[in-house]
Amino acid sequence: MSDKPEILATRTIAESRLFEIQEVDLRFSNGTEVSFEKLMNRGYGAVLVVPVIAPGRVLLVREYGAGVDRYELQLPKGRVEAGEALLDAAQRELREETGYGARRLERVTGVTVAPGYLGHVTEIVLARELYTAPLPGDEPEPPGVVEWPLDDLPALVARDDCTEARTIAALYLVRDLLNNEEDE
Repeated sequence: MSDKPEILATRTIAESRLFEIQEVDLRFSNGTEVSFEKLMNRGYGAVLVVPVIAPGRVLLVREYGAGVDRYELQLPKGRVEAGEALLDAAQRELREETGYGARRLERVTGVTVAPGYLGHVTEIVLARELYTAPLPGDEPEPPGVVEWPLDDLPALVARDDCTEARTIAALYLVRDLLNNEEDE
């Protein structure tokens, strides 16, 4: 395996309220020099929560996605705020988006989307032992909450309104995790 490329220069080429676009000049171990653009997140990370409402059943939320201009069926998710612990952020997002809290929260893994240009990791958190605990959220409208069986993921991902890659990956990861727990 090659050594990581040498960073020759980094420049900010655009900024918004949420993102910074950087141009990075790199030299690879074979001498090739290239420039890449990458989107830097201006936050403290993100969480995506897999809420298990009953054995083999999870909660999804239906929210408008401005990037795709439609409503998407996905898992509750959001930013980690400054000074907020990962599991505290997961609990807050779960309560804001579904109206439930969790007595048990555990980090499953971190995932990236398009790591070639997006410097962002989303932490997947499994939420169990749910209880009613609504919390006002920052969404422009309350998300719709939908219960879905984990053993019917193929039907979910076949839908036109369930395309969010982190949701799909998290559901399959958690389904397998829970199945392995049952086998033990």
